[in-house]
Amino acid sequence: MNIVDPAVIQFANDNFYLAFNSRDAVQMSGLWTEDYPCVCIHPGWAPLLGRDEILESWDNMFSGQEPGIQIVCHSPRVLLQGDLFSVICYEQLPAGWLVATNNFVIEAGSVRMVHHQASQCRVPPELDELPMVLQ
Repeated sequence: MNIVDPAVIQFANDNFYLAFNSRDAVQMSGLWTEDYPCVCIHPGWAPLLGRDEILESWDNMFSGQEPGIQIVCHSPRVLLQGDLFSVICYEQLPAGWLVATNNFVIEAGSVRMVHHQASQCRVPPELDELPMVLQ
């Protein structure tokens, strides 16, 4: 089992949203696993399986995305689950709210994403009341 500071997982999660908001396909590619099975489920989409399919989806989204659309990550909670590290958070978009799960592993000494799923939700409860780390 890897012993990892939750702040390291939070940093990787922050980098995911930075890559998204800057529409940086190269940075996004560097976040996703090269060795583990992976899946991405964008809101309303069928599951995307495997690194190539996932990165192609980000490339397509970034090339067609209007400048200025930003996702703000709210109330991220880190769950430490053996060798799998999860972040559960809310995503605020101009059109509403999503709830997201981002799962990470340690691969060759780096934190890499193996799963992202976001789906619509109601306006979240009081965001400050949620715990930051769950074990």
